[in-house]
Amino acid sequence: MKKLFLLALILIIGFQTSLTAQSVFNDPLAHTYSIVARDKTTGEMAVGVQSHWFSVGTIVSWGKSGTGVVATQSFVNPSFGPNGIKHMLEGKDAEETLNILIEGDEGRDFRQVAVLDVTGKVAAYTGKKCIISAHHITGDNYSVQANMMLNDQVVPAMEKAYKSAKDSFADRLLKTLEAAEEAGGDIRGRQSAAISIVKGDSSGRPWADKVIDLRVEDHQEPLQELRRLVKLHKAYQHMNNGDVAIEENDFERAAAEYSAAAALAPNNLEVVYWQAITLATGGKVEQAKPLLCRVFSADPNWIELTRRLFKPGIIPDTAEGHALVESIVGACRH
Repeated sequence: MKKLFLLALILIIGFQTSLTAQSVFNDPLAHTYSIVARDKTTGEMAVGVQSHWFSVGTIVSWGKSGTGVVATQSFVNPSFGPNGIKHMLEGKDAEETLNILIEGDEGRDFRQVAVLDVTGKVAAYTGKKCIISAHHITGDNYSVQANMMLNDQVVPAMEKAYKSAKDSFADRLLKTLEAAEEAGGDIRGRQSAAISIVKGDSSGRPWADKVIDLRVEDHQEPLQELRRLVKLHKAYQHMNNGDVAIEENDFERAAAEYSAAAALAPNNLEVVYWQAITLATGGKVEQAKPLLCRVFSADPNWIELTRRLFKPGIIPDTAEGHALVESIVGACRH
């Protein structure tokens, strides 16, 4: 009788375990390596991630300015992201938040998650059934974690790269991901990557509190593409600064911002065009001409756009302004 009871108990436990595993395996997959970090100078918080999985950034990366960030991966529990943010928003720190998430999840053995709060406290968890190589390392204002890696060197390489990098916050994150790839990376290869940075202090305007939110959904070299996008993002930040300077009638500052943008993205027609327009309206017509000719020759629609700049006053709506534009257009056609 006792043997029958034990056999029934084993079957029940096995059945329950099977149900848990089955439900976990129906969750999104994101076997990956990632970093959560806080810049101690600016207070900005970030998640950087790469995986051999489509659109990894849409399921792994979560963050809110003034609150914290979460990276949820392996057999992903998608609720860890919004619920983690919710708990931190209510005042719980990273460790308290992680404990709540893990304790309430029957599939915890298959999960990997890292939480960083607004003060820089971090907490991470790697379930015992995550596919090897699976590991995490937490440090001062950061945590690096990975699962399904080619070898055990990936996570230590990530920590070393992050701690030794000296450039901008975004570049340090990129170097961390690149170090993971160089150490062996995902055993399956690579496909998508993402980087998300939010401000340390909330302005109450979520759209203004995203510093960077970039994703490479599907690419043969996602980290190379992500680095290109981060550089282009920086160029457009200079473009935005130039636009503000124009609104404030500070053409000298605008020209400097547009020039900085052009230096970062010399082959981007949008960047080159606005640099040239600012030079022309600032009296530096001879410097503007070759740039405008290059843009006009690539696509004549830019000529029509230039003529539409009179009405909003970007180019003075005067006889002299019209004559200037037509003289440049004529010179570019010869």
